Amino acid sequence: MGKRDDLIAKYADDLKNKCGMDADMDLLTKVTIGCGPAIYNDDASTVAGSQESELETVKNNFLIKKLGLADSPELMDAINAVIETYGKSERNKYRVVVYYMLTKHFGKEAIYG
Repeated sequence: MGKRDDLIAKYADDLKNKCGMDADMDLLTKVTIGCGPAIYNDDASTVAGSQESELETVKNNFLIKKLGLADSPELMDAINAVIETYGKSERNKYRVVVYYMLTKHFGKEAIYG
């Protein structure tokens, strides 16, 4: 298995054990690939759930630009719900896992079709 496969397995484990959901491995793989080389960078691969600027970045770069959603308070509500599901105390919130849950939340799996 390559490094990316190891990371995908780690993300699936987080989804199952920390978020209580079984991963759609095909979608999870596509979201992982969509994040590009950021998954190999310790800082870029995680989301700082307590930093407002980081959450704004997730909203603008992922929800609005990638998923094509219109800016609304609902976007930040969804991000906060995902952070809550992942666990506020969880130090390492993987970007792929957060993006995966947001993709599922908004029913935008077709983007990765």
